[in-house]
Amino acid sequence: MRSVEYAILLGFCMAFASFRLPADELNDIDNYRQYSPYFSSSGQPGAGQFKTLEAAGFKRVIYLAFTDNKTAIESEDRVVKSLGMDYLHIPVDFDNPSIQDFEDFAAVLNRDQNIRTLLHCQINLRASTFSFLYRVIYAGVPMLDAKADLDAIWQPDKTWYRFIVETLKKHGLSEQCDGCDWAINEFS
Repeated sequence: MRSVEYAILLGFCMAFASFRLPADELNDIDNYRQYSPYFSSSGQPGAGQFKTLEAAGFKRVIYLAFTDNKTAIESEDRVVKSLGMDYLHIPVDFDNPSIQDFEDFAAVLNRDQNIRTLLHCQINLRASTFSFLYRVIYAGVPMLDAKADLDAIWQPDKTWYRFIVETLKKHGLSEQCDGCDWAINEFS
């Protein structure tokens, strides 16, 4: 190879190596977790990160916290809709999550499971718990696998543990599984 061709090829490779794909940038979103090609959860994306989500093929955003939270994005619904994505807001009281909140979320996901969806809240505590429940109840993910993903984000406190148990029970399931550690932080 001639030196000119080598220099052009080297320059192309260096430019390509420095180019960040949207999938790489998804990991910049607080506590981002991808569970399948169609379903992910995270903490609050920054306003500019919604464009990254759209570029990565997301078509739907579901928000589980209240809009008056200090880290909420002002007019998040408008930002998301302006990028051509669907937006759904299910305000979940962190101190009192309800099975109906979960059922509302699950109904949306079950209606069309092949739409790339981001479920988020402020730091991915609500969203990771809803993701755990959805994956166990509806997606057939083994509880131990789903629990490992939940544990990577947080160990639910007493309120959220009770919510998990009640929601699983409503669906004829138990939180018990070989290897599942549901130790509750004594300060919760």
